[in-house]
Parts: sequence; C-alpha cells; structure tokens
Amino acid sequence: LQLHHSGHYHCEGFVGSWQSQSAVVTVTVHGVPLSGVSLSVQPPGGQVALGDRLVLSCAVATGTGPLSFSWHREGSGALLGTGRRLELHHVGDNDSGHYHCRASDGDSVAESPTLNVTVL
Repeated sequence: LQLHHSGHYHCEGFVGSWQSQSAVVTVTVHGVPLSGVSLSVQPPGGQVALGDRLVLSCAVATGTGPLSFSWHREGSGALLGTGRRLELHHVGDNDSGHYHCRASDGDSVAESPTLNVTVL
C-alpha cells in the first residue's frame, strides 16, 4: 500500500441483470515512522588501508518512503553524501573517524549508530 491508496471503496456485482452494490468503506493508509537505521561497511570492521576504497551502506528496517539519506562524520560539519551508500575511492588519513547516516521520510528523521572507521 502507498499513502495515495487512502479513499472510499465499494464493490459491485451482477447476477444476470440484477445489480448489487456493497456499502462504502473508508480506507486510511498511515505512514510508518522510521526506525532501525543501521550501517554496514566494506571492508568489514571499518579498517581500511591508506589509498584503498571504503563503502558505507545505510539501511532502514521500517518506515514509509520515499526516503532520503545524508552522511556525516563527527567533528566535520560537511555533508559527505546523500545516497544509500557513501563510497570513498582513495581514503586518506583524514578519513578516519566516526560515521553515521541520517534517514528522512520528509516528516521524521532517524540516525544510525556511529561506526568507527580507521585508516591504516
């Protein structure tokens, strides 16, 4: 179901030339609040060699879309990315830190736990 499926519904049936119609029912579809935002990382464990690739992925266990995502690192006010994945192709020393993603459905916002990334 989507939110736009809310409305008034009835059914009609025919037996020969006799028509019958059910009572009207009202269906209201409610949004599900965001919860269960989590992070996964490649390479596993969040330890990556200098110059290698780091991929962080954000997942939402429950919530009604459409969803938007943003990526953040503690101590940095900069927005790092806006998709389900954050990919750093050539990590440097300054990429070490605590990362988290933020998911939003337009009405509510939920954050993942932080994940420590260490550049070796």
